[in-house]
Amino acid sequence: MSSRTFIDRISPQGLLVAIGIVFGDIGTSPLYTISAVVRGKSLTETLVLGTLSCIIWTLTLQTTIKYVIITLRADNNGEGGIFSLYALVRRFSGKWLMVPAIVGGAFLLADGLITPPISVSSAIEGLLIFYPTLNTVPIVIGILIALFVSQQFGTQQLGRLFGPVMLAWFTFIGAIGLYALLSEPSVLKAINPLYGLRFLRDYPGGFWLLGGIFLCTTGAEALYSDMGHCGRGNIRVSWVYVKITLLLSYAGQTAYLMQHLGQQIDDTGAFYSTVPESLKVFSIIIATMATIIASQALISGAFTLVGEAMRLNFWPRQRVAYPSDERGQLYVPFVNWGLMVGCILIVLHFRESKNMEAAFGLAVTLTMLMSTLLISAYLRVKRINTILIVLITGLFLTVEVTFLIANLVKFEEGGWISVTLGLLLMIMMVFWYQGEALTSSLTRYDTLPGNLPALKELSNDLNIPKYATHLVYLTSADSYDKIENETLFSILNRAPKRADIYWFIHVCVEDTPYEMRYKVDTLAPEDAYFVTFYLGFRVEPRLNLLFRQVVQDMVDDKEVTIDVKYRSLNLHRIGGDFRFVLFRKFLSYDNELTFRQKLIMTGYLLLKRIALSTKEAYGLDTSNVVTEAIPLLIRAPKRLSMSRVPSKLKHPFKL
Repeated sequence: MSSRTFIDRISPQGLLVAIGIVFGDIGTSPLYTISAVVRGKSLTETLVLGTLSCIIWTLTLQTTIKYVIITLRADNNGEGGIFSLYALVRRFSGKWLMVPAIVGGAFLLADGLITPPISVSSAIEGLLIFYPTLNTVPIVIGILIALFVSQQFGTQQLGRLFGPVMLAWFTFIGAIGLYALLSEPSVLKAINPLYGLRFLRDYPGGFWLLGGIFLCTTGAEALYSDMGHCGRGNIRVSWVYVKITLLLSYAGQTAYLMQHLGQQIDDTGAFYSTVPESLKVFSIIIATMATIIASQALISGAFTLVGEAMRLNFWPRQRVAYPSDERGQLYVPFVNWGLMVGCILIVLHFRESKNMEAAFGLAVTLTMLMSTLLISAYLRVKRINTILIVLITGLFLTVEVTFLIANLVKFEEGGWISVTLGLLLMIMMVFWYQGEALTSSLTRYDTLPGNLPALKELSNDLNIPKYATHLVYLTSADSYDKIENETLFSILNRAPKRADIYWFIHVCVEDTPYEMRYKVDTLAPEDAYFVTFYLGFRVEPRLNLLFRQVVQDMVDDKEVTIDVKYRSLNLHRIGGDFRFVLFRKFLSYDNELTFRQKLIMTGYLLLKRIALSTKEAYGLDTSNVVTEAIPLLIRAPKRLSMSRVPSKLKHPFKL
């Protein structure tokens, strides 16, 4: 099935998967959104109906129109997400698009740090109904630890429960909302946007309460990020049901608040107040399950985001595992344990979900702002009418900048944490990208066919001790026409390395998940070969195993002889050894760097310490790998002003 057919196909199973995976974050927002707006305030009709009106139109403008209708159109070979969108438009637009891509990706990761704590905390705090003095922090931390520990084993079996559980959750909140709505159906008049405008204009400080209202659309980015997993058609159709249940839940909470005008809501929040006493325990259980699923979706999304960032050179190379055969599921240990530590620290710092709301909304707002800029570029690529592009971009930028300003007022209440996390991740991405670009620009290539005579003569020069029977180099050159200067220098100049056969290997990562092909270019029979592997992005590049299989195929086809050429061993048909030579680059002391270059390279080399080494990344055995240090000379020093002192020695000594 082609990617185009998959993303547009609609099926009952696909709809269930979409409900289970895509809408976890936005589906648990009724637990805390209205409470975030009205908590600590005396309830008035202007406040209550205005809040509902703003929620209705925020879900309509941001989620339905921006993401479901417009953004889901921008698929990159069936995949979605902010980095996929950047990869889709970067060929047609300027380099400036890298800025919103990095900023959006950084704050989306920051969102992944805040979503699990606020979601799980808001559900567990329902226990305060029965135990008002209960300390919920240990329970929340215990659930988070269990969630992160389970990631390494995969969630294929557990994932089958996501759809039914989330379907039950949405049905439950819709039914409870409808039940509460029947007692005060007049709140439906809040669909009129004038109630929202009146709230912003007349209620004291109403504008600054938009930060809480914005929480209703958190998770909208997941609609786009999970397109490759669930399909565009399934997401669009299932959103109809999800939105109806969300609006019923918000309307039901509003109906409850309208019956308590002049009062304040208690610490358990507006959501649990609408649940009948007989269903309170069930509501806490299913809410906890829903928030765990929402957290799981954000964690999986963080893994996917980092995987895309690595392919775009925005992130240091990390070990990636595929714990199950579930489509699109991967596991990045470094990210998993980093998120776990970050989530625990956030819970310990804020302790209650209401204290996390400021940090949560700010991270999501910044991500959405960046995606709007990228969507604008995509619409230009698709040659949409310029006036329409300006109107669409202007509308969403106005809405999102408004929400951003409203959220900034809570900077000191916790918003500074998400900004700090986002900035740190941005700096990390910028340093890595600039460092990789700087080192790549220093790579010089020479012609490989032109150097074959020298390699052949070296191979046959018996005056030089043999370094290996088979000498193997990894190369970034995607063709046998060229080779890195440093590779030729390693073979010919740096203690010349005589070998019977020289092998040059290039790994090309394909967009398909399980592709496994290879090509062999015979440069000189029995002397030099160029092997290209075409591996899917989900295939672990175990070069030891793959390369030996290629060599064995060539031996079987009588394309090469791998027997050692020592006469005493050749009689017994003993195979020769294979030795891999890798390079480790370091900054030369001879550099005279500008302040900017020095800053970039310092950050880049620090990040190299957490990056996976080439040996580990390609699964090479430690027993047959040699690593050579290569100095990076970015800016050669000027010639020093140095004079020669005459020697007093008239004639050399006679020995």
